[in-house]
Amino acid sequence: MNRKLSSIPFSILDLATIHQGDMNAGNAFRRSLELAQTAESLGYKRYWFAEHHNMESVASAATSVLIGYVAGGTNSIRVGSGGIMLPNHAPLVIAEQFGTLETLYPGRIDLGIGRAPGTDPVTSHALRRSLKGDINEFPSDVVELINYLGDADPQAKVRAIPGQGTKVPVWLLGSSTYSAQLAGMLGLPFAFASHFAPAQLMDALQVYHSHFKPSIFLKEPYAMACVNIIAAGTDEEAEFLASSFYQLALGLFRNDRRPLAPPVSSMEGIWTEPERNSVMHMLTYSFRGSKTTVAESLQAFLDKTGVDEIMAATYVHDLEARKKSMELVASIFSNSSIYARID
Repeated sequence: MNRKLSSIPFSILDLATIHQGDMNAGNAFRRSLELAQTAESLGYKRYWFAEHHNMESVASAATSVLIGYVAGGTNSIRVGSGGIMLPNHAPLVIAEQFGTLETLYPGRIDLGIGRAPGTDPVTSHALRRSLKGDINEFPSDVVELINYLGDADPQAKVRAIPGQGTKVPVWLLGSSTYSAQLAGMLGLPFAFASHFAPAQLMDALQVYHSHFKPSIFLKEPYAMACVNIIAAGTDEEAEFLASSFYQLALGLFRNDRRPLAPPVSSMEGIWTEPERNSVMHMLTYSFRGSKTTVAESLQAFLDKTGVDEIMAATYVHDLEARKKSMELVASIFSNSSIYARID
């Protein structure tokens, strides 16, 4: 039987986006804290940050530091990484960082980890802890990290202090079937990055469920999908706000990664038809419009995927418009019926 949106948790992914007009990481951090406080008041379950490097639009490079800042400014919402790019770090260091966070904010920290570098090859090389740092070591690094966070081992010569015994929930993140299979085999929750890599979503969910083995972490599979959502008073207003997102995505294709631009009345003359097609394909799972429009498309997405949780990425230049989008989305998920009392 298909579930209603009101029956599943809803969460937020944030990159502490730097905006054109202020060009200031400090302002991005303060916006993120205000947005997390708003999300908490609206009933969102998680507020995650993603590790990216050498990108003018993204201020969440020191992800664990930002998680601590936001967790310290909120009271109940879970704060975590979506994700930490593990090949960039020694597992022990991440265990110590997240063990510290869990000790400071018990029961509120999530550790989502991925195997991509979160940057370009040159920056990736600069980030590696040694020339041996290799994504092929990812499965063993995941297990090493989980062990550091588990019960204390009296025989262990290396321990995460703080970290051991904190049992911070570990998620595997992916944009292909690789991490889906690993998450299933290890019995971990899985999150798919369908907000920028839609092609393998359904395959990854099938692989995750077919490979899932019950573990001390989960008895049954638990899958989350991240999608793009911009909700506004009307479809036309949402499309106008989305033009900031279109410009940001276009910059990825042109390797011209500028801060988030203000919205424009038309993208004509800004992108070519092939570029428009590429951007819209990348944003396949992008839900824009009024509350009614977004509710209907999100319900169709849930019917199609059967995911256990939906996470929203929202790239809107104006802070108040972004908060309004969060409010509209929260009302969709909290309604006993998404088709009741829709504005």
